[in-house]
Amino acid sequence: MTAKIDTEIRHITPAGGNIFADLGFDEQEAKALHADSLRKIENTLAIKEKLMEEITLWISDKNMKQADVATVLHISRPRVSDVVNKKTNKFSIDALVNMLSRIGKPVRVSVG
Repeated sequence: MTAKIDTEIRHITPAGGNIFADLGFDEQEAKALHADSLRKIENTLAIKEKLMEEITLWISDKNMKQADVATVLHISRPRVSDVVNKKTNKFSIDALVNMLSRIGKPVRVSVG
């Protein structure tokens, strides 16, 4: 006998909603957790945008075609466009750091 897996969707937190409130945290804690998560997301996006900006500057300085850039970065040509257009959701920080390393721009981390 095979157990049936319950896949019924009971609630969806709307975009921009507070998932912590939906999970049952009290209002004050839910607001604090939500604000903290938004700060973390904003910080991550800022890091990705800066890394993408450095890659884009390199492409511009070298005046390279996207196909040639793709070869150097070990990505597809459409992904080069994603970098240039700062589509941050398509790349991890690790992937961007690796691309910068491939073009001779090692990344140094500063905390503070």
